[in-house]
Amino acid sequence: QVQLVESGGGLVQAGGSLRLSCVASSGIFSIKPMAWYRQAPGKQRELVASITAGGTTNYADSVKGRFSISRDNAKNTMSLQMNSLKPEDTAVYYCQISLGPSVYYWGQGTQVTVSS
Repeated sequence: QVQLVESGGGLVQAGGSLRLSCVASSGIFSIKPMAWYRQAPGKQRELVASITAGGTTNYADSVKGRFSISRDNAKNTMSLQMNSLKPEDTAVYYCQISLGPSVYYWGQGTQVTVSS
């Protein structure tokens, strides 16, 4: 069983920054791909950014150039630096680890609210 714990959410004005962190309980973290997803009220959960074990990153078009995903395998930690935040970035943000085909674990989520 893998436990993921997110932190760093909060309320910020448009144009501001937040840094989200996700800590995994298992050492298997270092060899598995991970990702950040978000879900806004009334909308489906969507991929924000992903990172492979080797550090290759991928971003949703809506956050490219503003968000940066990173990981520290030694600390079992993944981060999401969010800059130039917009009201449309308001959502609950979840971290996810992929252990294999259709085998995922999720964190409990952290709320990000961007005021205009």
